[in-house]
Amino acid sequence: MSLDLKFFNTLTRTKQVFAPIDSSAVRMYVCGPTVYDFAHIGNARPLIVFDVLFRLLRQVYGETNVVYTRNITDIDDKINARAQVDFPDTPLNEAIARVTAGTERQFHEDAAALGCLPPTHEPRATAYIIEMRALIERLVARGVAYVADEHVLFSPKAMDALAGAPRYGSLSRRSLDDMLAGARVDVAPYKRDPMDFVLWKPSKPQEPGWDSPCGIVTHGRPGWHIECSAMSMATLLRPFGGGLACDDPSKNVFDVHGGGVDLVFPHHENEIAQSCCAFGGARMANLWMHNGFLQVEGEKMSKSIGNFITIRDLLQTDKFGGRKWSGESLRLAMLRTHYRQPIDWTVEALQEAEGTLSKWYDFVGDVEPNREAAPTIVGALADDLNTPAAVAELHRLASGAFSSDHAAAAGQLKASGNLLGLLTRKSSERRAATISESSIDSDLVAKILSDRASARANRDWKRSDELRDRLAQMGVAIKDSKDGTTWEVSR
Repeated sequence: MSLDLKFFNTLTRTKQVFAPIDSSAVRMYVCGPTVYDFAHIGNARPLIVFDVLFRLLRQVYGETNVVYTRNITDIDDKINARAQVDFPDTPLNEAIARVTAGTERQFHEDAAALGCLPPTHEPRATAYIIEMRALIERLVARGVAYVADEHVLFSPKAMDALAGAPRYGSLSRRSLDDMLAGARVDVAPYKRDPMDFVLWKPSKPQEPGWDSPCGIVTHGRPGWHIECSAMSMATLLRPFGGGLACDDPSKNVFDVHGGGVDLVFPHHENEIAQSCCAFGGARMANLWMHNGFLQVEGEKMSKSIGNFITIRDLLQTDKFGGRKWSGESLRLAMLRTHYRQPIDWTVEALQEAEGTLSKWYDFVGDVEPNREAAPTIVGALADDLNTPAAVAELHRLASGAFSSDHAAAAGQLKASGNLLGLLTRKSSERRAATISESSIDSDLVAKILSDRASARANRDWKRSDELRDRLAQMGVAIKDSKDGTTWEVSR
């Protein structure tokens, strides 16, 4: 498909035409979860946003020509702390394995419920320790990192003196002094400068540990930032002739790096510093995309004020709005706001999303999707992932504005919805999912519908209406047609 894609680049602060390095191998990296607890609704936003981008890139360049890596951070102080709380009588390493395996499974279930496609690669940090050590040793050899008190630390000041390297702070557009003033930095006597950050640190005897780089005797573990540098290089660059085995800076760049705006500093800033300084490149990724913050009913989400909501809360409990919500409704509610704008998460928005989806599903039925989404939908997404404009076009398609042929319009609506990860279920699947979310006895519904069919056959309209009213009181909406009677849980 020939189409100009334009995206806002955080690095340049401009919207620019997207030109992949290799259109047969478009490469994207997005920071994934730290698996110590349920993912919250703020975590759902990058999941959904970059899933839409993944779908769009596959539409434009071909499904087999896009490589998407989203990592799993399975080593972290928060994981260690959670393991000690949840499994106090279990050896720490075994407890950590139980926490990460269970939390990763929960995350995958939530992502699937939100309609997200699996990424091409999903590396776990603990599987790439060798690559991390190799990167760290290159950084020390190039004079931008140093060993102190069994730690290895990166020096932003040394980076700024390194020829060919980008300026530290170029992504967040802040000077070292500004960053120091606004950052929470660890004060440690072994640091040469307060802004120096950890690449490797010693492990306590009971903590997970690996052979340390740079001749350090004590076992240790990596810092957070070096993990993503190593995993992105290993999964996106090495298969195409780059990565840790290549000293050609031009081959150590990939196309897109994404994540939440909260990761711009320090995480993404530090990723750029490590990756560029290790191999002498000027860039780590050509395009940096960041989604905006999320608040709940007009307030910042916080456990202290009781509005902290996990994806699992919304899918399986009545903690928000007094009921469960479908993953597809969460997705549509998220996509109605442009990804770079802050989003206000409200019960009203979820209710509107569910109502909209119900109307769209009534329109498409079980029709097969067209081969191509509507050009207006693709065009909206090509303009910096303008999902609000795409949703507006879906409304127009559902109104029949583009075609008097219902089947053709329904097929185009379904194909266009699929590009956004919506309208992917058949009527029977959707009904079954809705029933599972409710307390309605489907066997009783079937019995009442059978009795009503008999009443209608006997032209007993009063009895038929009574049975319809009974179903309505149960929360069941029915629809009569020449092909028979169908039903669904009313919203």
